[in-house]
Amino acid sequence: MRRTAVSAAFLTALIWCAAPPAADAQISSCTPLGENLYVRDVMTDLYLWYAEMPGADPAAYDSPESYLEAVRFRPLDTTFSYITSRAESDAFFSSSQFVGFGISTAIAGNEMRIMQVFPGSPAEEAGLARGDRIIAISGRPVAQLIATGEIDTAFGATDIGVAVDVTFVDLLGTRHDAQLVKRLVTIPTVSLTRVYEQAGRKIGYIFFRNFVEPSNEALDAAFEELGAAGIHDLVLDLRYNGGGLVNVAQHLASLIGGATTRGQVFAEYFHNDKNMYRNRRLRFVAAPNALRLDRLIVITTRASASASELVINSLRPFMPVVVIGDRTYGKPVGQYQVAFCDKLLAPVSFMLRNANGEGSYFEGLPVDCPAADDPEHQLGDPEEVSLREAMTYAVSGACTPRPPGVQRRIEAHAPRRVVGWRSVVNAY
Repeated sequence: MRRTAVSAAFLTALIWCAAPPAADAQISSCTPLGENLYVRDVMTDLYLWYAEMPGADPAAYDSPESYLEAVRFRPLDTTFSYITSRAESDAFFSSSQFVGFGISTAIAGNEMRIMQVFPGSPAEEAGLARGDRIIAISGRPVAQLIATGEIDTAFGATDIGVAVDVTFVDLLGTRHDAQLVKRLVTIPTVSLTRVYEQAGRKIGYIFFRNFVEPSNEALDAAFEELGAAGIHDLVLDLRYNGGGLVNVAQHLASLIGGATTRGQVFAEYFHNDKNMYRNRRLRFVAAPNALRLDRLIVITTRASASASELVINSLRPFMPVVVIGDRTYGKPVGQYQVAFCDKLLAPVSFMLRNANGEGSYFEGLPVDCPAADDPEHQLGDPEEVSLREAMTYAVSGACTPRPPGVQRRIEAHAPRRVVGWRSVVNAY
């Protein structure tokens, strides 16, 4: 059986692991047809659902992106597999950077709310903050853009220098106009590390934004700080964390699990029948700053995906993991990044299961204690609804009783799904 033209030097994984060996192969040319043929060859070898791909003719499509859309296995893969710029992907995963304004948003009905603003970004400099409502983009009402389906492209191309005029209303009800200009934005991976004291218990809190190469160093520093404080519980806030690298998820879970998990199975890879030789087990590692915890409390939303879900699922065989907030995104699969021309193809290539063989959570991981993502309060504020619920559980060991209908209202404010690597960023 012929294997794909994938050079081992350009095969990486995301949710990410070390590059496995791959068969030699070459792309014929960087014309649209040459790229389409290469994508076909990679997909028919690496794609987890290659047997379900429709027999689309690569010559019938004007780009590899459109060809991928035609052949993806839509019952499960509507957003997972993607093609992106090689330079953009490298900037994000190596330096936690992307081109944009530095905001993430959520849509509820005909309203767009700002959920986070990155420090030092164009959005922060323009005065935008968590909780603000964007009411117009480039002179058009947001409600109209949502109704017509144009909201996804309203902020323009992801190029440095793209300028967009926005009108927003802050939490005090004051209206503002601002022009935002896209540039390189750096996302701080560990954005907040705090210790709260409640009912005689020290509760550590980490707001963790993404699983990228700079994350390990930032996590080590955060866990050293929390260890020195002698915390009793940890609240890990993954509410906007769309995932990233498997090795960072492994490191984070090892910091949490400590001696309890060291050497145990963290996750097991399962590939298609052409690539079973890639199947392997990944184990928890020794982490110098690991904590001694009896349980983990995690805050999630529908934007918590991939490596975020992997941490939760991989720790559950070894300790109670309590989920606060909303059900997660539902991505128990990972991709290899395959470089070609100036692009990267990331086809779904494997499923990940924990030590108990659990891992088919395509509907997301369920929540234990429902709680709203509360944009009326800043992240890390102990009065913010999700964090308050997490601390309530840390002290009492139980969820706050909820009246009927609360879960429906929480889901109505879920962040929208974003295609490609930007689903990891969850931001503009």
